Order: sequence, then C-alpha cells, then structure tokens
Amino acid sequence: MTDLTTDTRVLRGPLLSFAADPGDGDTPAPGSVRHLEDGAVWMVDGHIHAVGDYAELAPHLPAGIDVVDYSGKLMMPGFIDSHVHYSQLDIMASYGRQLLDWLNDYTFPEECRFANRVHADAVAEAFLDETLRVGTTTAQVFCTSHPGSVDAFFSAANRRGLRMLAGKVLMDRNGPDALTDDTLGGLADSERLIADWHGKNRLGYSLTPRFAPTSTREQLEATGAVLRNAPDVHLQTHLSENEGEIAWVSELFPESKDYLNVYERYGLVGPRSTFAHGIHLDQGMRHRLADAGASIAFCPTSNLFLGSGLFDRQACHEAGLATSLASDVGGGTDLSGLATLKGAYQVGQLLGQPLTAWQGFYRLTLGNAKTLHLDQHIGQIREGGEADIVVLDPQATPLLARRTAHCQTLSETLFALMMLGDDRTVYATWAGGQRVHARDAA
Repeated sequence: MTDLTTDTRVLRGPLLSFAADPGDGDTPAPGSVRHLEDGAVWMVDGHIHAVGDYAELAPHLPAGIDVVDYSGKLMMPGFIDSHVHYSQLDIMASYGRQLLDWLNDYTFPEECRFANRVHADAVAEAFLDETLRVGTTTAQVFCTSHPGSVDAFFSAANRRGLRMLAGKVLMDRNGPDALTDDTLGGLADSERLIADWHGKNRLGYSLTPRFAPTSTREQLEATGAVLRNAPDVHLQTHLSENEGEIAWVSELFPESKDYLNVYERYGLVGPRSTFAHGIHLDQGMRHRLADAGASIAFCPTSNLFLGSGLFDRQACHEAGLATSLASDVGGGTDLSGLATLKGAYQVGQLLGQPLTAWQGFYRLTLGNAKTLHLDQHIGQIREGGEADIVVLDPQATPLLARRTAHCQTLSETLFALMMLGDDRTVYATWAGGQRVHARDAA
C-alpha cells in the first residue's frame, strides 16, 4: 500500500484514453478506446500508479488520500504539439503575408530580440503559461539561433517538471547578421546544449536546422554527423511548405533532385526526424520519408493563415508516412490543440478527407506521442505512464453547453469539443502529477 508521505492523489471523473489507432471510421476500431464514466486515476510521485473504475479502485486507496472530483468533466492524456516556435509568441496574428515575406518582415526581427537572456526568459515563461492553459503538456519547440534562448526554455520547462523537446536554430546564411551562426560554431553550441539538457529529467534535444535555404552544405553535413553520433536525439526542420520556398531551394541546391533530397544527402532523414508542413510533396517523396521512418507535422492553422496550401493526409496514410498534429505558432493562429483539430477538420473537408473526432483526439494524444517516439512515457492514461492529464469541460461556454446537452453519444460530445472548444474548455491541466493550470483558480 502506498503511504501518504509520497506525493499521491486521485483524480475522479469521466475518462478517455486511446490504446491504439482508432482508424478513420465513424466507429473506432475494437480495443482502441478506453472510456470510463466514473474513472479514477491514482497518481504517485508523478506517475500513474493505477487507473480504473472508481468503485473498483476505491477499496484499495489509502485512508485520507486527496480525491479531486472532476464529475461532469472529461479527463484525457495531456495534449502534444509536434511543431511550435516559442520565440514567435509575440508575433502571432501579424498580417498574413506568405511564408518568405512573413519570415523577413516579422520572424527574423522578432528572433533577434532573443540575444537578450532576460527577454528569452520572460517569453519562455509566458509561452509555457499559455501552452498549459490550453492543455498542452508536451511540445517539440524551435528556439532561436541564440544558445541562451534554449537555456531559457529548458530552464523554465525543467522548473515546471514538463516533458519537452527543443533545440537551437541552426542557420549560417540568408538571414540577419544577428541571427546567423558561425558554420561550425552553431554545432558546437548544439553539442554543449545536448550535454547540458538532453535526458535531464523530462527534457530531450532536437537538432534544429531552420530549413535548407538558411544552412550551407557544410552546416547540414555537420548536423548529420552530430545526429549519427547521437541516435536518440531528435531532428526538426521544415519541408515543402510554400511554392516560393521550393523554388528557392532548387536554385540553392541544383545538385539535388528535389527538396527532400537536400536533407537526404546529409543524413537528416531518419526515424526521429520531424519535417513540418510537407504540403507540396509527390507520392515518391512521401514513400521515401516513410521508408526512412520520418514524419510530417501537419500544421493546419498555419497553412491556412499563410496561404501555403492544403495538406493531403490521405496520401500520407497511403504511403505509410507517419503524421502528427501541430500548432506552428507563430504562423499558426492558436496554441490550442482544439483549434488545431478544428483546422485539420476544415482542411480535410476541402479535400474530401473527413477527420473524425476519434482520429483527431487520438492524433493529439497517443498518435503524436508515437510519432515523436515518446509513447513509452506519455500519450495514454495508463499504469506506469507519466501523469500528464488535461481535464475538459463540455459546458465551458453557453454555446458549448447548449450543444453538448443535445449530444447522445461520446462521439458527438468529442466532435462538439473539437469544433466549439477553445482555451476556456480546459478546466485543468496536470503535468508530472502536479496541477499546473486551473481555469477557475483565484
């Protein structure tokens, strides 16, 4: 029996978690969904000690244990964002130029400010406040080219006990002098940051070349060498987001047969590689990514906002290519995973590829965890897993309450949350067994 000198409590209420991909049908695949009307999550020292029906678990609980009652709410695994730029928090909703103009007009000037560690610290704290407020407990994060921006982010995440991936942007050309690296110095900085932060508590490192146009061949080659020597490190970059970007890559790398081949030449396409966007790919490129075990981060609100194009989720599925869901803030217009689901549904409707609520919430939780190779830790509410949990309120707003009052099934309620939910829908967020956000806290 667990004694109360440990950090232990129980969360009680309706519970939903996925055990496997539910498929794209209106009815989830058998065995893929775990739903309890009156569930209990017993947390001990940041992990889930037991989970089950409250009536069955109650006789085994220590006397006097704190029970947090979430009746009328819905507990799910914490949401996961596979691609986001914390340094772009303050330029969200800047006038929607297309990608390359947006980078030059907004992104690069804003990122220059992160040479100041005090500024980086302040934005890191604000970014984490916002992500937790919308129920996101894990993200794969672009910092800036300043090593201090990475130290600031990891320090803030570590203090809060969060599971996060992040990395220093590598760019040694085609940017302002205040952002461009020394070709090999940027890799030396990355190796120092890996040594300091990778594997520390719940943190992991992602090597982060911004995208092919801002790195020389020498920098890409050196990045590939670091990746080969540290196979448990992740890699994140951008691929085929915008047609102007693709044309620029062709000019800069005429020896490569296509954009993806630039990354292939330098050993950057592997099982832990996340390529954001991947809108303008042919099926051969999707198969090459799938064969390498790489993945694409689908960023619907960003793709719509910047006019980049519509992501073909079905073509990726047919190629066996893993995909994840991401906000891509600041190009994205909302940090909320619910907003990302709404955008993904709308893109799917335009392409004749309906996104069910089952598939959407799977992607936001276990699906994203699997794609990022983090499913041994997060993505499910299961015994032994890390206690990252979001609590949703189906009556968060008057309109949502009216809609969910008419829902006859869990599927209907989930779809209403996906389409009508926003930051107010997140009633509480737990990370590592600690409540890190409460909507109604004084």
